Amino acid sequence: MKQIRIGVAAQESSPHPRSAAATVADVMRTPLTTVQRSDHAAAAAYLMKHAATTALMVVDAQTGRPAGIITEADVAHAIADGKDLNDVRVHAVMTTRPALTATTSIRDAAEIMTARHFRHLPVAGNVGLVGVADITDVCRALITTGKG
Repeated sequence: MKQIRIGVAAQESSPHPRSAAATVADVMRTPLTTVQRSDHAAAAAYLMKHAATTALMVVDAQTGRPAGIITEADVAHAIADGKDLNDVRVHAVMTTRPALTATTSIRDAAEIMTARHFRHLPVAGNVGLVGVADITDVCRALITTGKG
């Protein structure tokens, strides 16, 4: 299991976006912990518990780019299907998600999240994974600015 520390934890980030938030860059949070596709699902569940988060971004080991996300729901579905998390790799239970860019509008992010029932979306940049857009912060930005 490789734990990549990219920046500050979401809890340490400002919970309030800037008042004139218009893009994902204004509301994204830096992901604290990521996993790779080949990691064990049990290790991902352990990291979620100890990082006090409901989702981990899955990154490609070669490129550092977002490959998807593993959530508490993915873990719960695997267990309900009778899978042993010690034998299952992250890639078998993760969800592939579209990656946003920092310049994606708040409104576009909200539309993707609501249409596909996503609470988190990875944000990719030239160097790979640069952040996570959370539905709460996206909604807060829409309410605060009245536009996206």
